[in-house]
Amino acid sequence: MNFKKSQLQTFIIYGLLGAIALLTLFPLLWLISTALKSSTENILQSPPQLWPSQPTLDNFARVWESLPFGQYLYNSILVSLLTVGLNLLFCALAAYPLARLSFVGRDGIFIAIISTIMIPFQIVMIPLYILIVQLGLTNSYLGMIFPSLASAFGIFLLRQAFMSVPKEIEEAARMDGSSELGLWWFVMLPAIRPALITLAIFVFIGAWSDFLWPLIVIQDESLYTLPLGVAKLAGTFSLDWRLVAAGSVISIAPVLLLFLFLQRFIVPTDTGSGVKG
Repeated sequence: MNFKKSQLQTFIIYGLLGAIALLTLFPLLWLISTALKSSTENILQSPPQLWPSQPTLDNFARVWESLPFGQYLYNSILVSLLTVGLNLLFCALAAYPLARLSFVGRDGIFIAIISTIMIPFQIVMIPLYILIVQLGLTNSYLGMIFPSLASAFGIFLLRQAFMSVPKEIEEAARMDGSSELGLWWFVMLPAIRPALITLAIFVFIGAWSDFLWPLIVIQDESLYTLPLGVAKLAGTFSLDWRLVAAGSVISIAPVLLLFLFLQRFIVPTDTGSGVKG
């Protein structure tokens, strides 16, 4: 009797979770459905029809031909990958001494860094833009990347990951003659790989979907990223939501693929498995 009751509870829980997941995914499914519908179908019918009666890829072809989406895609990929690489580098370099080294003012510096999380980007946007203009970085890839070279959240996340690495691993590397930089690169970074991958996903999604900052610093359309391209597409074809939906699907597909590919790496790692007391 208890076994049947347990099965019923499990069924109810998974049923509720499935319903919540379906409700959450409905906007995405509707977006893909709209992008695949032909011009003869009513995209605003009620109740909505998720599966198109005549699915077609013509909307994607028209979007690709009407605007230089290939260039937008290249710009987004380049900016996002550079942002991820530089952010991981600088955040790891800042987090390591805050976690593993002892020096005067370490805790104060960490508190000051974490405090910046409470400052909205809109407050520093104008001073940051003035700095970008003075450095001559407007209309450039570096200008788009500059605000994301490091982040307080990234430093906090990697600091906590560094602190979880057992001292014995660090001491063994020092006894083998490893330098501080070698210890950071060859020992500590591999030990916190799940945290690095997690941060990389967050940074990539943020850089890929960023609209406000590229809109401010970029005037040359050849440097537009996909969010700017989709906004231009919406202005050009505002009456044909099939094309807008197709452009939106093109812009979010790489993020979904990246998450599906990397999610298996986001698992806890027992860095102390090789340490015996």
